[in-house]
Amino acid sequence: MRSPLSHRPLRASLLALATVLAASPALAQEQTDADARNDDLIIVTAQKREQSIKDVPITVSAISGEQMDKIGIDEFDELSAYIPGLNIQEQSANNPGFVIRGITSDSGSAQVAPRVTIYLNGIDVSRSRGSYFDLFDIERIEVVKGPQATLFGTAATIGAISVVTAKPEPGFSADLRGSYGNFNLYEGRAMINVGNDKIAGRIAASYKKRDGYIRNIAGDAGTVSARTVGQQQDDLNGIDQFAVRGSLRIWPTAESTMDFVFNYEQQRNPGTAFKSGSIAPTGGTTSPFTFAELGGAPADLSRAILGLPDLGLNREVYDASVTFQTPMDGGWSLASISGYRKFDSLETFDADGSALFFLEFAEDAQGEQFSHETRFAYDSDRLRGFFGFNVFHEEGTQAVPFLTDEGTYISCAPFPAFAPVRNNVGAALGVAGAATCGALNSANPARNATAILTRGAATVLPYSSSFTNGGKNTTFSVFADMTFDVTDRLELSAGVRYLSEERASTYTAVQPGSQIFASLGVRGVSLLGAADTGGQVFRVNDSFDAWLPRFNALYRISDAVNVYATVSKGRRAPVLNLSATATAAGAVPNFTLVAEEKVWNYEGGIKAAFGGFTGSIGAFYQDYSNFQTSFFNQQGQVVPVNAGNAGNFGVEVEGALRIGDNVRLFANYAFIDAKIESPNPAFQDNRFRLQSKHTAAAGIDVTVPLGEGTELFLFPTVTYSSKQFFEIPNTDRLSENGYLLVNARAGVRLGDGKYEVTAFARNLTNEDYLIDAGNTGSAFGTATFIAGEPRLYGVQVSARF
Repeated sequence: MRSPLSHRPLRASLLALATVLAASPALAQEQTDADARNDDLIIVTAQKREQSIKDVPITVSAISGEQMDKIGIDEFDELSAYIPGLNIQEQSANNPGFVIRGITSDSGSAQVAPRVTIYLNGIDVSRSRGSYFDLFDIERIEVVKGPQATLFGTAATIGAISVVTAKPEPGFSADLRGSYGNFNLYEGRAMINVGNDKIAGRIAASYKKRDGYIRNIAGDAGTVSARTVGQQQDDLNGIDQFAVRGSLRIWPTAESTMDFVFNYEQQRNPGTAFKSGSIAPTGGTTSPFTFAELGGAPADLSRAILGLPDLGLNREVYDASVTFQTPMDGGWSLASISGYRKFDSLETFDADGSALFFLEFAEDAQGEQFSHETRFAYDSDRLRGFFGFNVFHEEGTQAVPFLTDEGTYISCAPFPAFAPVRNNVGAALGVAGAATCGALNSANPARNATAILTRGAATVLPYSSSFTNGGKNTTFSVFADMTFDVTDRLELSAGVRYLSEERASTYTAVQPGSQIFASLGVRGVSLLGAADTGGQVFRVNDSFDAWLPRFNALYRISDAVNVYATVSKGRRAPVLNLSATATAAGAVPNFTLVAEEKVWNYEGGIKAAFGGFTGSIGAFYQDYSNFQTSFFNQQGQVVPVNAGNAGNFGVEVEGALRIGDNVRLFANYAFIDAKIESPNPAFQDNRFRLQSKHTAAAGIDVTVPLGEGTELFLFPTVTYSSKQFFEIPNTDRLSENGYLLVNARAGVRLGDGKYEVTAFARNLTNEDYLIDAGNTGSAFGTATFIAGEPRLYGVQVSARF
């Protein structure tokens, strides 16, 4: 489970472009009117004011709620296939990986800051274990690429994903949808909106349940796991989640608004298919695309130690936000946004990916976040801008309980200190030491390491331990951003955010000694090798500050074509990496300060909108120092490290073409060459985790009117991803070759769009592909692999009023 070339000519050309480019309010207004007639050109608020996406001088992609419905997007990983430079991986709702331009934010440690900002209605919800939410009743999603600290706060090291939910509006409307599909998919969504021009309310809800697509035979009669599990496990990679949102909008005056939004979400999902690539299930193979045998712990022990009797996720998230916006005299306006979010997530997982009672873990992550931002904006004929302040506070913990059978663990964990004991077990089984673990994977009770090591006194000897890391962060920042129309066609922007933060880390661990080693005369041996803190909670804290600027230029070549250039700085906070080390006098803190990660981003591009075409081409180079990466150590902990320097060059292209009223085509492509440039041979030239060098998507939206308010529609799409690596350091074994996925939606709309029947399919060709590899098991000699979704299909019926 995850936590976890210098291009100087390009840089010089972008700086030159920003210097030599030499947009009038009238021109801007004329183009805004034209843009309003183009329903493919989305209005965004990336710069804290409403603009056509073409007029934003940074690389931003956007997708409307209507477009999401047409494609069939209701989860984050589906979204990323259609936005160049974005990759979102969902091992589970507890462990999403948000990747922008090769930079991932998927660490579960409470001590590590996120890199990618996730915004929900203007509220930062970036903490990994609390960042996932279902995508329903959405107005639009904006993906801003490159560091944008003045726009999206301190976590926007390399970009931000801003989700804006649909707001209440005057009048009555309702939307009801129901779906049924293979793997017993049941999905229901509902929305009702009522109101007048003074107050309006909206309630939306979503429920989705689907069986796992990887069969799990753990606990079945005659299997290896039947010796210990005692009950059957659910199939893996399923979904069982519910979410509800209540929104209230009040108009205190005709031009001011106050929005209250409340969200609740829960998951009761079955386990994730971390399948071993070296230990096969009973009667099966190590292929991640065939059945698995996960969950080797007895149900009563799993419930007592890990918190759940079987593999799965219990997660709840609550949040509330209040947003007030009002115009003021003299071109000024005020916006105030306050938010609170709380998450409580418990996930049990089988890290060895096999039937053995070997690496049974849980992750109990809890956290709270509070933020407030006040922003004053000014808008005149030639000058626009804003300034304000932000307060952000978060604190949380990540507890990791561990459960194993001592004999199995000692025989399977590839640690040199265990070699003599492991060799003894191997000799009793008639195999070489290295083959001992595989030999234990048998339903034959005689092939039992604990029985061998205890001379028959026990067949299972449970061992449990845990460690808990904690983090607390309070950040205060002030910011200002200004755009000035130098000429009728040239506008320049500059902004800066100053931040001051207090960070604290905590650590405690319960790591008892092994009974088997004690019987051999060696006492106090922790099986994970971690130090027991003896009830102590170690603490460390420090304070930091930073200045984060951005500079932008936009030049209007014509009413339809703009070029832009930008330079910006991003930062990922230092990590107060705290654990413990055993000494003769007892455990002492083991503290490492991982320096702050810095990135300078240089980019430029061209955006166009004319006739039925909209599109953009952008190129960027990112220069990293103190690039932070992480790996699993032999205690199952994610260790952040400074990998040195890194460089990232890329090109992103996207476009849409409307042919008449009934056909729309779209396509996008991204080339991202992201590598670590550290002189350390362990990292030199390693590609960033989860980032393909080439990604692309294309689709066609066809509507065929039949008359009398009835129409047929067809929306096929195709997505492609080239080879990607799942771990740093890179290895071919822990990688995925390129793959292509075909999706499609087709159906009929009746009553001028009020009613709709849709057939849908994802991964229509049933392509085999991976979404992750390595994971926690890799540190213990048994790398695991997670299969992507197979062919999923079904039918949806909807009604709108």
